[in-house]
Amino acid sequence: MLVVEDARALAEVIAEGLRDAGMAVDVAYDGIEGAARLDRNRYEVVVLDRDLPGIHGDALCRMITDGRPARTIADEPGERAMVLMLTAAGSPDDRVDGLSAGADDYLTKPFHFPELILRIHALARRRPQARPRTLRAAGIELDPVRRTVSRAGRRVELSVKEFAVLAALLRASPGYLSAEDLLDRVWDEHADPFTNTVTVTIGRLRRKLGDPPVLTTLPGVGYRIA
Repeated sequence: MLVVEDARALAEVIAEGLRDAGMAVDVAYDGIEGAARLDRNRYEVVVLDRDLPGIHGDALCRMITDGRPARTIADEPGERAMVLMLTAAGSPDDRVDGLSAGADDYLTKPFHFPELILRIHALARRRPQARPRTLRAAGIELDPVRRTVSRAGRRVELSVKEFAVLAALLRASPGYLSAEDLLDRVWDEHADPFTNTVTVTIGRLRRKLGDPPVLTTLPGVGYRIA
């Protein structure tokens, strides 16, 4: 997801809190940088400050809901990033104006952080043409809403990153995802591309999913659910 907020200290606090909740987060500090990131990357949810320098938050919101920049549209036709406006402008008229600009939700500052997380999850579920709620392959069932995983009816307890990696592999199944793909989808732009964190996470995931092995590796290609 993307946080666009010109108050740098607040932006970093929000990003750190969302990462602690298991989300991959990029940050932009003005509307121009936000538009550039949206043109390069695909995001499910954008947390958008309204009073931004460069490009005003209302204008950037309209760009997103109109499908511009191009990468705000996901791979499936009709999908786009959902927009949560997070702003100090909290009067009823301000809220109406923000929603009229195309925002999908509106939260005023100061805010309660657990509420922000709940609203982000709710927006992700509301995305147009959202994927099926439960992901299934090779006897594995993953519910992204309840955040539960089972294999052959046996509950599997996973860490936040293990859960996100498994969800990405299930969505890609029966195809492969490379380590670079997983870094891009599960971690964020600050992840070291030379780190072994993907290999370590895959190893823990294999052990927790148990026998017979279901997560395979093809050298030079990547990982998949067999």
